[in-house]
Amino acid sequence: MDYKEQSQRLAGPIALLKYQSTRVAHLVADESCQIFGGRGITKSGMGTNIEAFQRTYKFASILGGSEEIMADLGVRQAMKDFPKARL
Repeated sequence: MDYKEQSQRLAGPIALLKYQSTRVAHLVADESCQIFGGRGITKSGMGTNIEAFQRTYKFASILGGSEEIMADLGVRQAMKDFPKARL
């Protein structure tokens, strides 16, 4: 696959996948903090992994482009390939 074909076929689905995965990570971080309560925000003990995840998952949503930009790109790419409606 050359670059042009990659950008036409893969850019939209990858952007939507990134958007979905960062939204799920956000929900997982919030719910795990709710489940563990005060222990979910401590840097030691039972909350170590949850606190570290809450601190670092946000980087994934920022580094490749913000969630809003990725969602917009995915929808625009999908609309290009969608058949035109005839009324």
